[in-house]
Amino acid sequence: MTIDAARAATGGKGDPAGLAAAIGARFERLPLCRWQVMVRLVVGAVTFFEAFDQLLIAYALPDLRGEWGLDTTRITALMTVGSIGMLIGALASGRLADRIGRVKVIAGCIALSGLCNLALTLCTSPEPFMAIRFVQGMAIGGEVPIAATFIAEITRAHRRGRFVLLYELVFPAGLTAGALLAAWLVPLLGWRWVFGLAAVPGLLCLALARWVPESPRWLADHGRHDEALATMAAIEEKVERITGAPLPAPAPAPARTAGPAPGKGGLRELLGGKYGRRTLVVGLLWFTGYFANYGITSWLPTIYKDHFGLDLSTALLYSTVTSCAGLAGCLVVALTVDRVGRRNTVIWCMAAAALSLLFLGLLAGDSATGVLAWTSLASVFLFGSNICLYLYTPELFPTRIRALGSSVGGAMNRLGVILGPIVVGALYAGGAIGTVFVALAGVALAGSLTAAAWAEETSGRPLEEVAP
Repeated sequence: MTIDAARAATGGKGDPAGLAAAIGARFERLPLCRWQVMVRLVVGAVTFFEAFDQLLIAYALPDLRGEWGLDTTRITALMTVGSIGMLIGALASGRLADRIGRVKVIAGCIALSGLCNLALTLCTSPEPFMAIRFVQGMAIGGEVPIAATFIAEITRAHRRGRFVLLYELVFPAGLTAGALLAAWLVPLLGWRWVFGLAAVPGLLCLALARWVPESPRWLADHGRHDEALATMAAIEEKVERITGAPLPAPAPAPARTAGPAPGKGGLRELLGGKYGRRTLVVGLLWFTGYFANYGITSWLPTIYKDHFGLDLSTALLYSTVTSCAGLAGCLVVALTVDRVGRRNTVIWCMAAAALSLLFLGLLAGDSATGVLAWTSLASVFLFGSNICLYLYTPELFPTRIRALGSSVGGAMNRLGVILGPIVVGALYAGGAIGTVFVALAGVALAGSLTAAAWAEETSGRPLEEVAP
């Protein structure tokens, strides 16, 4: 279809809503092929290395502590300043991506993170190191929700869950790879060399510029009609060349019913009307899921070592088993979410995690093996529920506020990551380990009940139908 014909079919330049609906219909006819996989790999590589950067500080701290004579307060600050940056970056990036585009923000974040890694190698004291880690945290926190938004916008409704969540697995994979590589490289090369090597993936911003087009949905929504049509036509041409077959005609775009005009975007629309309720629901789901998740995983090594008297290597091994169980849960959800549905996945995963933690807190918390077994089971469900939110959140909002809505989820994620370990630490200081797991069970149950009461199902529905 030529640009002129496509413009005429959608009412010309004065009908952005009609053009956006037509582009959505054209995405729905694209078969899954090497083009989508290539885009997913490039964006996935960015997300992979952002996860790698997030974890490096934990493995650099032993060297930093000795080199700079850090006390406990400074160590805590070095650990948490990045998370605070991620929270702020998640909030800021959504508004920015809705204004200037998804790909520009993703590329800017990976480039900034790479430059920060270079700057970290030059630090000779903790103060500039913390300032740079804060900026790097903003880049990491900003990239992840926008990447999820972009992947959702270039994927058709059929099996969108599986496609998006198999992409999302790159973040926990990046954390795992970061742990393994840093544990090997820091003793071998020292912390400066490791941060220097971690700067190299910043060059992925060039790969994004070369191979990843801007979202046609975003272009159409911002009145850049000719660019939207040209980008969509280029994508279709590549898919036809790869598959060796002409594309079927797109289904007619859904007729727009009478009703209120689409909003103008921004926080007012995000926090008002039906989107306000969706924002509140997904915010609560992100917060409860990550509060419970990180409340468990951040304290397990200490619980194993101090409460049960295990040696450090065994405590770390047990904790790693729990994290690996969580990765298995992510994979299971990725493969089943299109059949089970987003809403049911979150409801039942959070409920199962709550039951596992409640049983542990009341009956099975008197042995290290009991804690290992039941926290691992709980992590299967918590990780599965949490990864589903990366798919579910972008589906709930229209293109004009999709990145902003996703960034609010990312910010609530960070808030849970920060507060979960703090609350668990306060409870654990009281000496009653069972109380810790019962409290986390209550948080997980609150997430399940929130989803059951107010979450909407989006599985198998085009984005324009879910959020006009």
